[in-house]
Amino acid sequence: MPTTAATTAAIDEALARLRGAQDRLNACTFIDERPEVRAARREHLPLGGMPIALKDLIDQAGLPTTCGSGFLREPAAASAPLVTRLEQAGGVVVARTGLHEFAYGFSSENSWFGPVRNPWDPETSPGGSSGGSAVAVAAGLVPAAIGTDTGGSIRVPAAMTGIFGLKVTHGRVPTAGVFPLASSLDTVGPFARDVATIDRVYRALAALPGAAAPRPLAGLRIGVPAAWNEFSATEPDVRRAVADATALLARMGADVVAIDDARLAPWGMIAELGGAEAAHIHRRFRAEGRPYGPDVATRLAEAERVTPAVYLEAQRWRATLVEAFADAFRGVSLLVTPAVAARRKRIGDDLIDGEHYRSVLSWFSALVNHAGVPAIAMPLAAEPDPRPDVPPPSLQLIAPWWQEDLLLGVAAQLERSGAVGFRPPPIYLG
Repeated sequence: MPTTAATTAAIDEALARLRGAQDRLNACTFIDERPEVRAARREHLPLGGMPIALKDLIDQAGLPTTCGSGFLREPAAASAPLVTRLEQAGGVVVARTGLHEFAYGFSSENSWFGPVRNPWDPETSPGGSSGGSAVAVAAGLVPAAIGTDTGGSIRVPAAMTGIFGLKVTHGRVPTAGVFPLASSLDTVGPFARDVATIDRVYRALAALPGAAAPRPLAGLRIGVPAAWNEFSATEPDVRRAVADATALLARMGADVVAIDDARLAPWGMIAELGGAEAAHIHRRFRAEGRPYGPDVATRLAEAERVTPAVYLEAQRWRATLVEAFADAFRGVSLLVTPAVAARRKRIGDDLIDGEHYRSVLSWFSALVNHAGVPAIAMPLAAEPDPRPDVPPPSLQLIAPWWQEDLLLGVAAQLERSGAVGFRPPPIYLG
């Protein structure tokens, strides 16, 4: 275990990096330099005093939970249970990170706090909604960070910044003390630059013992959902890299098979289901005339038009989707897709190659939340893009409900083989 002096130095160094990068990357809404943060003595615990950044919609006692909004500023009376778990496991929360307003978007371009900027190219978005958490890890400011994922808000920014991001089974990590976006979809999970750190932080969040050992691929059956891939606006380089990675899975011993099920394809009633829940959560604020940024105000106005009858229809659609995933997992151990279809979204632009960025970035992620299953985004260690400001393609593996250990074991095996792994972006302070 690290010594007290070493953990104090790690916290001081993380705080210095967070301060030093704020003007360039705007990753944080608050950097916690209170004396009690530096005085934390947790080196004897599993996380060993690890500095961690926390998305600013998760309650932390005594600090405001802004949710990236224009009006929430009251300090939280108590910490969310997941924060208590992190601290009891030896984590030290050193910053609160920027996000898309109320987590209702995929760009982390915030009307009240300014845009979070990608360390691969500060003129581009890191994705969202947990953009600040992803940037804090990708830029080497902290070893790990916590985000939320309701439609891809961990996996999308992990992919856009070239790091690992884990979306857990719905219900695996408690969401009490986390401001909701859509309660039936919301999950909390970690970002890190390597699988071992993802695993350690995940186990602290979920209050689970042990560690995931590398899982050889021999004997695993991995499915490629044909319709999900066929109709996506995936960049040719991403499509090629994921195809190469899928072929590598087969060479490593997996039995890779196509899954021809039209139910496993967007869009279904994703917007109606999540939107109705978001509209319900914000109804009081909207009635009070509270200020919202233009994009979130527009989305909420659209969501408010979802009728109870349409919401019930959306629930029936989700039941069909869950059946489709269950059917798929009767024949395979994992599903594989790209994590995102595109890797660059310029700040201020709503379109990527003529399509709205939300549909492009969430294409491979949102269905996962509606099914409730776990998934991981991993940076592919493919030949580097000749453009130095473009992150690597990202691979998504999806597992059956409660099978996070399978995901992490396969991810560890792929990392050990060199198939996936972190590569520092141009702005890296680690």
